[in-house]
Amino acid sequence: MHNKYKIIILAALAILSAALFIGYDLGYWQYTLPRRIEKVAAIVLTGGAIAFSSVIFQTITNNRILTPSILGLDSLYLFLQTFIVYIFGSTNIVIMNKNLNFLLCVSLMIIFSVLLYILMFKKAGKNIFFILLVGIVFGTLFKSMSSFMEMLIDPNEFQVVQDKSFASFNNVNTDLLYIAAVIFTLLGIYVWRFTSIFDVLSLGREHAVNLGIDYDRLVKKMLIVIAIFVSVATALVGPITFLGLLVVNLARELFKTYKHTYLMMGSLLLSVIALVGGEFIVEKVFTFSTTLSVIIDFAGGIYFIYLLLKENKSW
Repeated sequence: MHNKYKIIILAALAILSAALFIGYDLGYWQYTLPRRIEKVAAIVLTGGAIAFSSVIFQTITNNRILTPSILGLDSLYLFLQTFIVYIFGSTNIVIMNKNLNFLLCVSLMIIFSVLLYILMFKKAGKNIFFILLVGIVFGTLFKSMSSFMEMLIDPNEFQVVQDKSFASFNNVNTDLLYIAAVIFTLLGIYVWRFTSIFDVLSLGREHAVNLGIDYDRLVKKMLIVIAIFVSVATALVGPITFLGLLVVNLARELFKTYKHTYLMMGSLLLSVIALVGGEFIVEKVFTFSTTLSVIIDFAGGIYFIYLLLKENKSW
């Protein structure tokens, strides 16, 4: 089957999932309908941000195991939130004004992404073990520092931090929905211009440089884009570690192509189907006895181990 038809089928499934989630058992629709639409919009933005950031990150690292979450970028976002509460308190305008808080965290994430580029990509080259090791160390370090500061702060402020620390599709941060939608749309249009360049970049650094691509400058730009995408996803629902790994690799298996036009669109649609369809099953079938993030992280963790063992055999 041609990849265009696969995209159409996935788009139809994504729309069907969204329609089912919004329209099923509406009850008092004047109250229920707007909230469900907001929730689906937040899920679509989260899924799209995770999918795009994961595809781009795997392309610039030239490895299908690594994602921004595995490298600890979402842990960094939560650490920054904890740090801001620790320094300013939960009643400060930086915390109370969610848009200001979000923009401040995005700015700090951009600064970190530039440092990440200098430390890991410019000096370490393509050493995948080094990148993976540093990512795990960073993730653990940020989580440990967050836990340490949470023990020192006031219980009320601790609750504020906890609300931001766990992925929850029942408590979507709708205050950031509009600014997140604007940022995601602008970034999506921006990165879409690079899809053909990503095709060349996936050949590796040497081939890309030989074919005339300014590799270092492009990687630096894309790390900043990835940091903003991760901030959008984490700010809306919290961290979902293995979603990017799952949907991007599923898209690669499904489309069997190097073209990022299909990989990015396919990953986005698979992400929306997984999140909206999964949340519908969790709410209506499991009646909230578990959470979607737990199911995704469980399946993703197993798949991550499988990929590691598979790569190990190939070496």
